[in-house]
Amino acid sequence: MAEVKIYTTPTCGYCVMTKKFLKDHDIKYTEFDVSADAAKGNEMVEKSGQMGVPVLDIDGEIIVGFDQRRIAEKLGIK
Repeated sequence: MAEVKIYTTPTCGYCVMTKKFLKDHDIKYTEFDVSADAAKGNEMVEKSGQMGVPVLDIDGEIIVGFDQRRIAEKLGIK
């Protein structure tokens, strides 16, 4: 199974949609709230070059935003 990390904030609607999509497909993930953890926020920016959320790290591949097609493709979801 892929290692999935998601960088989020509590007020982000696309973060909620991304987490629901992952849960609906029984994908386990580790979530980092970048509004509460500055170090994780810096890590996210270093990985993605972006300050917007959500940012997913799926086995080292970075996906910015709720790009359902790319997420599904990377995780083998039909």
